[in-house]
Amino acid sequence: MGVLAMFLASGAFAVAGFSAVNPTAVPIQQLVESVSNLTLDSQINSLSKDKLRLYRTGTSRASDTAESMLARLGISDKPAADFMRNHPLVREGLLGKGARMLSAEVDDDNHLLKLTVRWATDSNDSFQRLVIEHTNQGFIALRDKGELKPSVRLTGGLIQTSLFAATDDARIPDSIAVQLAEIFSGDIDFHRALRKGDRFTVTYESLEADGEMLKPGKVLTAEFVNKGKSHQAMWFQENPAKSGGYYNLLGQSLRRTYLASPLAFSRVSSGFSMRFHPIFQTWRAHLGVDYAAPQGTPVRSVGVGVVESAGNMGGYGNAVVVKHSNGHATVYAHLSKMLVRRGQSVSQGQTLGLVGATGWATGPHLHFEFRVNGVHKDPQQLARQSESIPVPAYARDQFNRQASDVAKQLASASMAVANTQP
Repeated sequence: MGVLAMFLASGAFAVAGFSAVNPTAVPIQQLVESVSNLTLDSQINSLSKDKLRLYRTGTSRASDTAESMLARLGISDKPAADFMRNHPLVREGLLGKGARMLSAEVDDDNHLLKLTVRWATDSNDSFQRLVIEHTNQGFIALRDKGELKPSVRLTGGLIQTSLFAATDDARIPDSIAVQLAEIFSGDIDFHRALRKGDRFTVTYESLEADGEMLKPGKVLTAEFVNKGKSHQAMWFQENPAKSGGYYNLLGQSLRRTYLASPLAFSRVSSGFSMRFHPIFQTWRAHLGVDYAAPQGTPVRSVGVGVVESAGNMGGYGNAVVVKHSNGHATVYAHLSKMLVRRGQSVSQGQTLGLVGATGWATGPHLHFEFRVNGVHKDPQQLARQSESIPVPAYARDQFNRQASDVAKQLASASMAVANTQP
């Protein structure tokens, strides 16, 4: 408005000044000047020489052919497909391999200029990189190693139906979701206790290749609010030479003597109670817990122990019995495959076998029992009542300093995530 007022004032002044002069006394002059047309030919020619570069990303599939992979990236380039099909580095590092990161550079004719493929190895320090590039001499392929760079990511979510649905919505990798369930499994029954409106925040390691996350690392801090109660966790490791673990902010370990479940994530289909037996069609005591899970799901030992038996046990089908301390024993039944033998020592979380439907089973599931001196007990109650080990006294000051920082981080993270929720 100020500019407009200035313009109007200036216009009024000009008109007032012009009206004070006699127009007939002003000499009239005619000026003629030739104006040459602007030529844009050179600019147009210069622009036509520059090809437009388009960038596209995707993920390889084990079933991909060279043509199908390029087509999914919007690339139509027969010479590129022929090169990929025939080059040994491409056949070995890409074709037939799934879940590899693809980054393509394409010209405005949808011809391939450059395709970069990245994938993780067992190392947390480096990754493999395969580059296919179009040059004046044709296509070339080079393979080398790149450095994985760690970073930290913060995210969170709100439970509407299930943990995995919420983590999918938040674009959290499945391995982080599984870790989250594992960390709080001693305090939260993720099979039955989740409620709509529960929320969580989590910070985790991200191992990045050329600025893109190639694989997630471990959870560093987490908070889960279940039924209005907050559960917090942090990773604590005294020094690189010692193993670390998850603790609450008071210094109590979140890893108990026994895991809450012999499966990483599943659904309880039958609890420790009386039930109508699906085969014998009678009411009888169910002296264990059944977990619904697909055929082949890994079954893990809930605690440290020694395999007492591994073989066919009649109605139990293929079953493994693990003997623990204090007269405790656990049973894992109806397995499709057993991966341990009698007398073998097993660690907590070690895979014992795979879910199946052997013995008296109407479908694939795991039957799990917990026995104390031969007497059947409710496995889920015992897991939650098992001992929790505190931070060693000599490391308490170091832990307290870290826990103080984590408490502030979790408070900020919880507020940030809450502000992003609808």
